[in-house]
Amino acid sequence: MSKQLDYHTIREIFARFKEREAEPKGELEHVNVYTLVVAVALSAQATDAGVNKATRALFAVADTPQKMLDLGEDALLEHIKTIGLFRQKAKNVIKMSRILVDDFNGEVPNSRAALQLLPGVGRKTANVVLNMWWGQPTQAVDTHIFRVGNRSGIAVGKDVNAVERAVEDNIPADYQHHAHHWLILHGRYHCKARKPLCNTCLIRDLCNFEEKNL
Repeated sequence: MSKQLDYHTIREIFARFKEREAEPKGELEHVNVYTLVVAVALSAQATDAGVNKATRALFAVADTPQKMLDLGEDALLEHIKTIGLFRQKAKNVIKMSRILVDDFNGEVPNSRAALQLLPGVGRKTANVVLNMWWGQPTQAVDTHIFRVGNRSGIAVGKDVNAVERAVEDNIPADYQHHAHHWLILHGRYHCKARKPLCNTCLIRDLCNFEEKNL
């Protein structure tokens, strides 16, 4: 865990991220907010690429809660059997769809508290949906953000909740909306867990990581 960076250094880091990619996007494929919720829930302990491969055909036939219920759990299992923990995830998707139909008129709610009532939807999933679909400056801290935040000093914390607060407290307001996407992409493609690409890193001169691989 590195020392927390100061405001001006963090601002320069995000200015560089923005210059490289002004409008970063999440990599999970979806066609509406319901399929986004399903995709994010399926992505737990799985790669975005693996989820996308499984859900392309699924979302072609089940892109609403009612259509998912009509499809049924057995058929859903066939679509997502290549994804880790697919049996439990299938049960959650069906339960989630039933709640959306029965309690929310088939619509996905736009509050964190309501989203977290859905099976398979935790705080991180809710934050992703709120950010990607409704444009709220929520921070979904995954393993990439946790690693990048602590290595670099951008957002230091002992657990994901602490890092989420650190992101909210330390990253300038005008960069909050895209902050988690910039950090995820940086962690996924540059600040990798085992072999970080420090020699070509955009922020290597600003980062506090003491074990830089230069």
